[in-house]
Amino acid sequence: MTLKQAIKGQYHAGLEQLRQCVDRCPEGVWVGGEHPRSYWRIAYHAAFYTHLYMQQYFEAFQQWDKARDTCKDLWGDPAVLEPYLRSEIMEYIDQVDSGVDATVEALDLDSADTGFPWYKDMAKLDHVLMNLRHLQGHVGQLSERLMAHGVDIDWVGKRARAAV
Repeated sequence: MTLKQAIKGQYHAGLEQLRQCVDRCPEGVWVGGEHPRSYWRIAYHAAFYTHLYMQQYFEAFQQWDKARDTCKDLWGDPAVLEPYLRSEIMEYIDQVDSGVDATVEALDLDSADTGFPWYKDMAKLDHVLMNLRHLQGHVGQLSERLMAHGVDIDWVGKRARAAV
C-alpha cells in the first residue's frame, strides 16, 4: 500500500462516518445546538473544510454550487441562517467523496508548503494529516450528540463502499 492509497482510504472512511452522522440524525437534533454550533452547521463545516484543505493549494478550490457565506464558520458571530437540508449536506459529502481519489493522487505530498497562506511553516503531508484529524474530530463531536439521543454510527476503519 502506498501513502496516497492510505490517505485516500482514510478520507473515504472519515467521509462515510460523516455521512452516517447526517443520515442517522433525528430531525430535532439536526437543527438543534447553540448558535453557531448547531448540528447541521458542524456537519457542513466538516465537509467544507475537508473539501477545501484536500486541495494542493487554495486557488484550486472550487466551491460547492450551494455554498452560502458564513455557513462554514463555527466561531465569532456568523449570521443565523436557514439550515441546509439533510439531503443537501449528503449531496455535498458525496461530491467531496467522489473527488478524493483524483485530488489525492495529484497532491505533491513532498511540498514544504501547505498551499494555504494562513498555514505557514507546515509541509503538505502534515497539512493533509491535520485535515483528516479535523474531519474525524467533528465526526466525533456529531457522533457524541447522536449517542446522547440513543443513535450510534458504525466505525469505519477503511473504505467501506465504492466511491460515489
